[in-house]
Amino acid sequence: MTIALQYSHITVNHVDEALVFYRDALGLEVRNDVASGEFRWVTLGSAAQPGVEIVLSEPHAGRSQADGDALQELLTKGVLPMTVFRTDDVEATFERARVSGAEVLQEPIDQPWGPRDCAFRDPSGNMVRIQQESKA
Repeated sequence: MTIALQYSHITVNHVDEALVFYRDALGLEVRNDVASGEFRWVTLGSAAQPGVEIVLSEPHAGRSQADGDALQELLTKGVLPMTVFRTDDVEATFERARVSGAEVLQEPIDQPWGPRDCAFRDPSGNMVRIQQESKA
């Protein structure tokens, strides 16, 4: 038996604004864009991991009003779980995200536990960390 991650969801305020960050700044490719009524789900991925996709959706997409409202409150507070990406060039990835206008939380630094990483907030306020494994 095997098991592998296929989808990871990121809740955003506006899918189109989020695409500017995840597609244009980070370089992920759009794999699917599915509309359902007033909502849509967009999946993105990387050629480096063809079987793994990130799903962008708004808080009320596919949820009850109460659940969507609760998720919206957490998103507004900026307390949803962070997403961590891996890159082979954290400096170049940082610069590409920075010039896109993303809010910089931390410039690239070497962490005591090994990786060199940086951090941003996406347009909805989600924390996104980008790390490069230590060369040592």
